[in-house]
Amino acid sequence: MRNNKAAASAVRSVTVLGATGSIGDSTMDLLRASRDRYQVEALTANTNVEGLAKLAREFGARFAAVADPDRLGELKDALAGTRIECGAGEGAIIEAAARPADWVMAAVSGAAGLKPALAAVDRGATVALANKECLVCAGDFFMQRALKAGACILPADSEHNALFQALGSGNREELVRVIITASGGPFRTWAVADIEQATLAQALKHPNWSMGQKITIDSASMMNKGLEVIEASYLFALAPDEIDVLVHPQSIIHGMVEFSDRSVVAQLGAPDMRTPIAHCLGWPDRIVGPAAKLDLARIGQLTFEAPDFDRFPALRLAYDSLRTGRGATTVYNAANEVAVAAFIGGKIRFGAIARLVEATLNDWIRSGNLAPLSSADDAISVDHAARNKAASLLPQIALKAS
Repeated sequence: MRNNKAAASAVRSVTVLGATGSIGDSTMDLLRASRDRYQVEALTANTNVEGLAKLAREFGARFAAVADPDRLGELKDALAGTRIECGAGEGAIIEAAARPADWVMAAVSGAAGLKPALAAVDRGATVALANKECLVCAGDFFMQRALKAGACILPADSEHNALFQALGSGNREELVRVIITASGGPFRTWAVADIEQATLAQALKHPNWSMGQKITIDSASMMNKGLEVIEASYLFALAPDEIDVLVHPQSIIHGMVEFSDRSVVAQLGAPDMRTPIAHCLGWPDRIVGPAAKLDLARIGQLTFEAPDFDRFPALRLAYDSLRTGRGATTVYNAANEVAVAAFIGGKIRFGAIARLVEATLNDWIRSGNLAPLSSADDAISVDHAARNKAASLLPQIALKAS
């Protein structure tokens, strides 16, 4: 066992990018419980000026930034009388990430989170990564930049954090496969025809997790699990065939690793995002976490099922895009964001989400647009172009489903 006395006495400076979102809320909750161990350097939010200012005041942040450039005056007013520096717009979010914090939570959602995360990576920070797009859209060069800068990337997603913990039980050459678990979402037992007609309210009723709207819908389609497969490939340098998905409705086992001697090491915990975030926040040591104690006797049993690629084609498309490479995973993610927004807006049925993603991928490949991505601008350019392509295909996908 490690001696934690030295670690406990050192104050770690932290920055939280996306402090007012669901991951940010969990992170701030953990910081609130260990005020003597952490000093907040910077906090950011997308548009929630009131929530950002409240947190900045509470934690004595040195810098606060809002992504909406039109909200700077509002933020300054909210922080009047403090010494907290303010900023607004993309440049300010990047500045927040570039400030000298030891540890950065990268929880800005979407492609907008890529450049800020890279700013933290390039100065060699420890980055807790909760933004899927950093790896899905730009996995190859993101991890190369981290290696070059000496940055430490810690996975904050429950599944990838579980794999990170379990991988410590063996060496890379001993690894056979990793297993990412999936709850199956609200439509796990539904027939294809019923999934096709699912309403927004039904898609938002996740059985285990309390998350934001977009990620909850992704969980219902298993698109979220597809994104996690792609993330795992880049994060741990794994081939697609080394990554399996297993449906586990109780969401108690979050990830497993199988080694050459056929030992399988699993990480378990109650479904609470504060557990993986606490692991990242304390790493390489552990801090006290507020999640409920795991009571397996009360739970009684853990069950498992193979994923159904026919009822949940989004998962199959993730493997296809990962094997295709050269920007295909960026297209997969971008098209999904357009599709989910269209579903939320009542423009397409739930079942059409995966069809729009597949149509966008197929059109992209046929057009000869695939090419290696070597910079954040490359990834953002492909992301924007794929969104436009998905938007142009949307009417015919909607018409087919009507």
